[in-house]
Amino acid sequence: MSNERGFTLIEILVALAVFSLAAMALLRVQGETLSNSAALQNRAIGQIVARNLAVGTLTDPVAPALGISGGIEENAGRQWRWTRRTGLSGQAGLQRVEIAVSDDSGQEIAGLVLFRPML
Repeated sequence: MSNERGFTLIEILVALAVFSLAAMALLRVQGETLSNSAALQNRAIGQIVARNLAVGTLTDPVAPALGISGGIEENAGRQWRWTRRTGLSGQAGLQRVEIAVSDDSGQEIAGLVLFRPML
């Protein structure tokens, strides 16, 4: 009889199984984090594009025509589709302007509403 101490093969296999499950869970969390980070970056740039369009709308001496207009804006090395819906607000002399920005797939990722005097 020997008094050798150590791990048996079954103990080592169980430890490896537990470690692999933990590693797989960490890899999954990392993948989710990367995907969320990319989505947040898209939203942030989309908001920048929407705000740039809003500033252009507010500083233009001529009020935008009522209705829907759109176009493509380039920012951060990408093209962003935008739509501007202009209508009358409930208050005399004010226009309601809704700006929506979409990414390459056509999904709306940013938007804002502003009011502009009709000059």
